[in-house]
Amino acid sequence: MDTMALATIAAAVFLWGLTSARLERADVTGPIVFALVGFLLVETGLVSGAAEPETVLPLVETALVWVLFSDAARVPLRDLRADAGRCVRLLALGLPLTVVAGWVLAAWLLPGLGGWLALLVGAALAPTDAALGASVVTNPAVPTRVRRLITVESGLNDGIVTPVVFVALAGAVSAEGLADAPGPAAALLDLLIGAAVGGAVGAVGGRLLREARSRGWAAEELSGIAVLGLAAAAYAAALVAQGNGFVAAFCGGLTFGATAGRRGPAEVAFTEQAGSLLGLIVWLIFGAIAVPVLLDHAGWTTLLYAVLSLSVVRMVPVAVATLGASMDARTVLFVGWFGPRGLASLVFALITLEELGQGADDAVAVITATVLLSVVVHGISAAPLAARYGRSAGTRERVVTPRG
Repeated sequence: MDTMALATIAAAVFLWGLTSARLERADVTGPIVFALVGFLLVETGLVSGAAEPETVLPLVETALVWVLFSDAARVPLRDLRADAGRCVRLLALGLPLTVVAGWVLAAWLLPGLGGWLALLVGAALAPTDAALGASVVTNPAVPTRVRRLITVESGLNDGIVTPVVFVALAGAVSAEGLADAPGPAAALLDLLIGAAVGGAVGAVGGRLLREARSRGWAAEELSGIAVLGLAAAAYAAALVAQGNGFVAAFCGGLTFGATAGRRGPAEVAFTEQAGSLLGLIVWLIFGAIAVPVLLDHAGWTTLLYAVLSLSVVRMVPVAVATLGASMDARTVLFVGWFGPRGLASLVFALITLEELGQGADDAVAVITATVLLSVVVHGISAAPLAARYGRSAGTRERVVTPRG
């Protein structure tokens, strides 16, 4: 990357920081802007779209580690008692149904993928990213319980589905006959080790930070840096133990959030901001590397899969999972529609491309098409549909609320 490309990227980050609120009110989101910048950098020749994914993989992996850790640490477990049943329904029933539906659809529409890559596509596109529909979870017109449900689902489903993605990736690598392919069984062991190591690191780190804070040892302005380091430590410790670092980061975030005390959420803010910054760069990398793959391999079946993934594959499992959950049809449709695909899905795509090379092109094209379509349609529809649903929800509440 030359100096001009670096200057362009730095300017894009600065200008986004200056204008983000204004642009987001016009339904122009960070992912749209930075994916476009990445694509234009390739088209203008400032960077090479043929760059090997492994050259950017450390940055991509770091972004996912910080996002997984901060998302998990921010889940308000103590506040979920009233909504625990609905959250469990979406995560324990809706999420697996979404993975299976996506797997079956990919195997049917795109038989050339094979079973393992079809499973990888279904799993990689199952997690949601509430940040792509920020106006939904920040609009006070939308009932608090609905916003919290969407936020919690988004915060946990990427970590829950990560093991499935890596087992499928290991199976695909093994099926390709690549050297040193670990196979699904070894990948499953890695996941268990990662969960144990990450959970331990997060719990110990959260407890130590809480004690240091109570004794006045921890400077408040540096505690956020400590959490950033703890997330990286959970990832690195799992790798040393031959475990999966991403699962470790997610489990570390969960246990940190449970042990860090009342100041925990504020201390995670720095990690969240760092993850957001790297996330923008990952969107840029995505536009530079994955979008050209899409343009070379997209067909009508790829686009059809993207449309069905964002609609039927997401909305039907949500409807099934919420049967008997005392949610009216409008709420079920609202929650089902706002399942935007985002950072986790594109990171899974870039990791797959690094592991399989050109053998992953068709799978990466499908994931790319779905994520790009989601960025556009969810970004455009978030604000107006949230306002409309909020008005209807408010009207229903006034109707059912007794007078006096």
